[in-house]
Amino acid sequence: MKTFFASVLGGFVALILFLILSFFIIAGVIGSIASSASGDSKAPDAMVLQIDLRDSMSDQPTSAGIGVFFESPAFADALLKLDAAATDPRVKGVFIRSSDFGIGNSRAEELRQALKKLQSSGKFVIAHTQGFLMAGPSAFRSISAADEIWLQPGSDIILPGMSSETLFMKDLFDDLKISAEIEQFYEYKNAPNSYKQSDYTEPHREAMTELLSDIWSASLADIAEDRQFSSESSLRTLLESGPISPETALSSGLVSQLSWPEEAQDAAIERAGEGAEFVKIAAYKPKQSNTSAPIIAIVGGEGGIVTGGASNNPFASDSMFTSDTVSAALLEAGEDENVKAIVFRVDSGGGSAIASDQIWRAVQRVREEHNKPVIVSMGTVAASGGFYVAAGADAILANRTTITGSIGVYGGKWAVADGLREIGINPSILTVGGEFASAFSLDSFTDAQREKLHESLERTYDRFMGIVADGRNMDESRVRELARGRVWSGEDAAELGLIDGVGGLIDAIELAREYAGLDENAAIRAQFYPKPQSVEEAIAELFGASAETAEATARLNALLKNERIQALIAETQTINSKEIQMRSTVSVQP
Repeated sequence: MKTFFASVLGGFVALILFLILSFFIIAGVIGSIASSASGDSKAPDAMVLQIDLRDSMSDQPTSAGIGVFFESPAFADALLKLDAAATDPRVKGVFIRSSDFGIGNSRAEELRQALKKLQSSGKFVIAHTQGFLMAGPSAFRSISAADEIWLQPGSDIILPGMSSETLFMKDLFDDLKISAEIEQFYEYKNAPNSYKQSDYTEPHREAMTELLSDIWSASLADIAEDRQFSSESSLRTLLESGPISPETALSSGLVSQLSWPEEAQDAAIERAGEGAEFVKIAAYKPKQSNTSAPIIAIVGGEGGIVTGGASNNPFASDSMFTSDTVSAALLEAGEDENVKAIVFRVDSGGGSAIASDQIWRAVQRVREEHNKPVIVSMGTVAASGGFYVAAGADAILANRTTITGSIGVYGGKWAVADGLREIGINPSILTVGGEFASAFSLDSFTDAQREKLHESLERTYDRFMGIVADGRNMDESRVRELARGRVWSGEDAAELGLIDGVGGLIDAIELAREYAGLDENAAIRAQFYPKPQSVEEAIAELFGASAETAEATARLNALLKNERIQALIAETQTINSKEIQMRSTVSVQP
């Protein structure tokens, strides 16, 4: 009886939660429809765009599920809107609330470029920060170009340099009698080092130190220019001296004024003029360009590259670079006669070799069967499998501080049988067929199994070399010199010929226009693919989910959003997948 009442009560609570959630969703839908119906009629004649960099942003906008109902910012979408705002007379300026911990170095670079374009069009930029907390240079670099930077009194600026921290678990694995049976190609492919080493190997240390130095140097150069320091060395000396007091930040020119957020907001509105209003960047709707103008499609891939399609769970919010979904979006854009070129936005440290190959093939089909150029815009990271999917494009652009390269593969398993035997559990396996039938048991590889695994990985690595050589028009022997799993900054990659040049999303769109043969002054439309779900489709998908799904999602969401938990889950899934991996795990301060 107790079980019965508990079950009824649990179901009742789940139903109430679901009804409450449904209310907010319907309210959001109604608001969204009302907003869409009103068009630009309610947009103020004078506006200040508001960007809060403390909010987490995906790289690309949501195209399905619950996110369709709400105006949540996406970084690529914000870049497009800022670009449009440069020529929108209604937009007088931008007000930014700075991140305390960083937004990513490549993002800081792209945002800085967008702000400088706004300023060249006569718009102002005012930023407010409450200090920076040992988060690397991106938080400050993202606002360093602002006309005015306001710092909250009593808040230090802490930007002493950059670091990368890796958790090496070999000693723990040894204590637990777990063996990391992972083969890697080659010495710079450092993702498996966490399990196989107790500290940095020399190649691992070399690559990461050079990467950090490149990012730090590029950041110092930008900040010194923006804040009008006499030299980069003087800025370096100031920042590397440790926490900087508000008074020193003001006297040195790092900031313009010491004051509070609301006072900075008031100053922005006053500068914009009478009747000006704040408009959040996610809510800002640029004036529509010619609806018959040719389209530059933007296809986005973000997160770990995996086989399959999008999640059927409408509550899921984690980004995933799914091969079926991204390939279909590329082909859909290729088949659309209104689309003249495609910008493929890649923001991924890689993943499954099989999935990467599928997406690479979709790029080739767009170019060969539909005769449309594909330009890759690399985001924060486009490494390993993220480089593989980009290698066959007509051209590749990356930011100076994009993390790219890592051209290599690895695969294997964790052999836990000896550890289980220590606690009285004895794994014993029976097999029928060849010796490789038991390769992915809980025990260690036999010599023959290890040799077969190595041969399989080598075939994948050789294919990777060929694809990069063909796509980048390089001699394969040169590719093999630059590969070996090594990561490069975008700046280095451009000098080495791995990419075609330095630039962000807006630069990639302009390059796509050029490759498509469109006049530089002709109107174009940038459109994301896959096309976002309609409200009706999103509602149907959402209400197909059970109340139990909603309840379970709410309980687990907070835990699963933890960065370290996500990393551990991803690594466990990677090893357990038994697939050959093209993945880069680089931990760099944002």
